[in-house]
Amino acid sequence: MTTAAEVPALVLDGVAVAYDRVTALDGITGTVAAGESVALIGPNGSGKSTLLKAVLGLVPLQAGSITVLGQSPETARRGVAYVPQQEALEAEFPISVSQVVVMGRYRRVGWVRRPGPADKAIADEALDRVGLSERAGDRFGTLSGGQRQRVLIARAIAQNARLLLLDEPFNGVDGTTQELLLGLLAELRGDGVAVVMSTHDLSIAQVACCDACVLNTRQVAFGPVDEALTAEHLHEAYGSNALVLVSDGPFPRA
Repeated sequence: MTTAAEVPALVLDGVAVAYDRVTALDGITGTVAAGESVALIGPNGSGKSTLLKAVLGLVPLQAGSITVLGQSPETARRGVAYVPQQEALEAEFPISVSQVVVMGRYRRVGWVRRPGPADKAIADEALDRVGLSERAGDRFGTLSGGQRQRVLIARAIAQNARLLLLDEPFNGVDGTTQELLLGLLAELRGDGVAVVMSTHDLSIAQVACCDACVLNTRQVAFGPVDEALTAEHLHEAYGSNALVLVSDGPFPRA
């Protein structure tokens, strides 16, 4: 019998997405196993966020297939947690930090039932893991950008998801938050959680991920970071801007 740990967290097979007949993604192929992490690397508009939405089953495929935890994206949503870009967050919404984290339990208990003591205990533990227990009663919008990002990571942890999707999780966070998030991601991977995250920071990609998918609408490379993040692949994805990325080093040269 195949165990949950043996089922790939994510399988992409020739994935293509188009908006109004304009290709947004084409030929994305790769596999993410339980406990593995993949960085999505590419310029703005390259399709990184679109790929995350496709994995969530939020955009239709023009071609290819996506298998999430051995199921279709729509069927597997309960086992997937998504943390959006900070720009997508509504900081003024009147909700407490604790309430945001408890939202991670809704897919487990259902939207009709109220979370019980056990769910609140799981949420409290998740908030403690991101170092924000003392802010539990504060309004979410009063936190700094980095702290809000930590709260959303806590919400994902409370969900007990097996696949974690992160859209630019390190944008605008301070050094303390960056180190904390890197440690958390390592812990989650140790627990068998697979991680797929988009990022512009190649240093973060090398530290936090074992594989990288380099793309600019089409796939340039998908594999171990040392093999995917070469100067040749980055130049193919970014054009002349790759010179700036590589000069920030140290990155493998082709």
